[in-house]
Amino acid sequence: MTKRIAFQGEPGAYSHQACLEARPDHEPLPCRTFEEVIEAVRRDDAELAMLPVENTTYGRVADIHRLLPESGLHIVDEAFVRVHINLLGVPGAKLEDITSAHSHLVLLPQCSRFLREHGIEGRVSPDNARAARDVAEAGQKSDGALASELAAEVYGLNVLAKHIEDADHNTTRFLVMSKTWDLSRRGDLGMITTFVFRVRNIPAALFKAMGGFATNGVNMTKLESYMVDGSFSATQFYADIEGHPDDRLVKLALDELEYFTSEVKLLGVYPAAAKRH
Repeated sequence: MTKRIAFQGEPGAYSHQACLEARPDHEPLPCRTFEEVIEAVRRDDAELAMLPVENTTYGRVADIHRLLPESGLHIVDEAFVRVHINLLGVPGAKLEDITSAHSHLVLLPQCSRFLREHGIEGRVSPDNARAARDVAEAGQKSDGALASELAAEVYGLNVLAKHIEDADHNTTRFLVMSKTWDLSRRGDLGMITTFVFRVRNIPAALFKAMGGFATNGVNMTKLESYMVDGSFSATQFYADIEGHPDDRLVKLALDELEYFTSEVKLLGVYPAAAKRH
């Protein structure tokens, strides 16, 4: 039986590309929302979930930090996808024919220089893969889509201009999630531990909670705060550190963290991806 990996978006989306690159032995399963991706794994419709967590150009992906702690899933791997944006058109169309380009609201500003230089008007679409599908179905030579080369393959479009993004570092980090995890795994390039926590309501609680990582030489690669239940006073923190909870120094740092927090929840322990370095 073929294993499946769920992703948010339509076929041809960058999340679809991440699935093909990170889990080529799994069948990609498109879902409408992030919640549906998580639910697909919960219902055993898919073995894994592929969820974007941050991008080098526009920062963290909205809602993911809120969904992960209550998802019931565990992070088992990370994947990095270089986001190359391409101008796609129907067969027979040329670059000079394109007067409008459709794509997701986030992608359009990332190609602003190219669009301006070629006099192309950006049009907002719910999804970049959806934009490619709509352009293919409409069949108008004046319409283009800003999407992946995978989307061109899926919808039978031609690539009229390749890699037109303004920034040459545009990369999205994804988390691969599962209902089960194996804490005995060790990666050749080290391990990443991800967790969320809430500090106790005492002065300098965050400063004191972080002290254990500094004194034990544990590198924290990510620390983000976000509101809980719409309250300005309830703050939860999301963190990534290098190392495994069984490592002596990591264990000491986490023990000290727990002393200054009201809640700590481990979300994942997984090998660092080669592209991280």
